[in-house]
Amino acid sequence: MRGPRIAVLIPCHNEEAAIPGVVAGFRAVLPDADIYVYDNNSTDRTRELAAAAGALVRTEPLQGKGNVVRRMFADVEADAYLLVDGDGTYDPSAAPAMIAMLQREQLDMVTGVRVSDAEGAYRRGHRFGNLMLTGVVRGIFGNRATDMLSGYRCFSRRFVKSFPALARGFETETEFTVHALELRLPIAELSTAYGERPAGSVSKLRTYRDGFRILRMIISLVQREKPLLFFGVAALGLAGASLILLAPVLETFLRTGLVPRLPTFVASLSLMMLSFLSLACGLVLDTVTRGRLEAKRIAYLALSAPPGRSHGQSQVNSLTQGFRLSKDI
Repeated sequence: MRGPRIAVLIPCHNEEAAIPGVVAGFRAVLPDADIYVYDNNSTDRTRELAAAAGALVRTEPLQGKGNVVRRMFADVEADAYLLVDGDGTYDPSAAPAMIAMLQREQLDMVTGVRVSDAEGAYRRGHRFGNLMLTGVVRGIFGNRATDMLSGYRCFSRRFVKSFPALARGFETETEFTVHALELRLPIAELSTAYGERPAGSVSKLRTYRDGFRILRMIISLVQREKPLLFFGVAALGLAGASLILLAPVLETFLRTGLVPRLPTFVASLSLMMLSFLSLACGLVLDTVTRGRLEAKRIAYLALSAPPGRSHGQSQVNSLTQGFRLSKDI
């Protein structure tokens, strides 16, 4: 029985210093996999060096990791997809275990949780930012993710072909996580080593700009996926402001029977009306969102399920044997 078709997907932008080692590393541990490098407007020799290392090189002219991911998910056909950054920071030796876990437990996503003692693995503020943003998502969408921004993921075909892929940049990892949590898909995590970039490789992630873009994506996803919560919080804020403005007007009215601060009273009533309008919007959009979730679920179920445990076990064995053979070689 043939093993699963495995595709290693590597989005790249100016990674000539790292990409040969990344391709060679995954070729060694996954000798039968198809390794795709999608170049995103590189101005160096990324394309040439990736092809020389044995990768299938394609291009995506729309700038941004999210755009590249959307193109890769649309173009590539496989049974299991391994997505990894092309900067050489992720450990290829964890790939067989991630794919084996995906197949054995019939999961839709396995996230490589980064574990590192290297001082230069994380740029200043990145570790704290990851914890903060992951904590926000855990608090709103569910606590099944501990490293939301990891770029090392393994996906089932079912996930890849039903994932909407709306993000444009580095916020695509946030979209992966929220999509899986909202549809309550079977997911898992696996600890993986995380190292420093090789000499000559420079991070494309801009700490503050991309951090704010990720935060904006989280807010957008809350508004889109949990509108009752989003507009309900806005309604509570507006109602609170209305009551604060109303309190002195009401106190004067009860004492004197007059409303001398008419503009304040009108402003208070306006804020309360906006509060009720916000709550109504949340209730209406919550019904719409439930319909969208049902549609996404139906699209997900329209694709065939991963192989059963017995069939998956033979595929896992072939993966493990291939990995051992590559190590012996």
